[in-house]
Amino acid sequence: MRNDIESILVSKEALNEKTKELARRISQDYEGKELVLIGVLKGGFVFLADLMREITIPVDMDFMSVSSYGDSTKSSGVVRIIKDIDINITNKHVLIVEDLVDTGLTLKHLKELLNTRGPASVKICTALDKPSRRKVEIEVEYEGIEIPDEFVVGYGLDYGGKYRNLPEVCTLSPRIYENR
Repeated sequence: MRNDIESILVSKEALNEKTKELARRISQDYEGKELVLIGVLKGGFVFLADLMREITIPVDMDFMSVSSYGDSTKSSGVVRIIKDIDINITNKHVLIVEDLVDTGLTLKHLKELLNTRGPASVKICTALDKPSRRKVEIEVEYEGIEIPDEFVVGYGLDYGGKYRNLPEVCTLSPRIYENR
């Protein structure tokens, strides 16, 4: 698996430091409020687990599963809800927890969808951000590490279902995906 990696873009230490910083801000901002973390599967589960353990206030959590990539390296722009949340978010503060904000299309769709369910607020927290790829305006209130426009894997991010288990964010060798 390591032979498929071109380089380490973000170290596990940098990810850990940014996660702790975001958790401190979230804990302060939501003190005394009912907060629900909505993890976006599959990629966001690693970041959500790390983030939850650093947040110092009570939180509830649930997951949504959406698809806009399939086996491609680029978002199709079509968002399919595969698994919806199970809990009621009416009058609760919702924080969507995502691995990577890329085009913004998926998160814009999710934010609009969740806002129809009567929450007190809906905000976004991401481990990684690629603002150079935005296709829509989307506010990311808790912005993780900004990365360049490269295809990345690791820390929950995959290519064809593989590489999620890498502890850092890496660039994948183009030989792995260029002939697909």
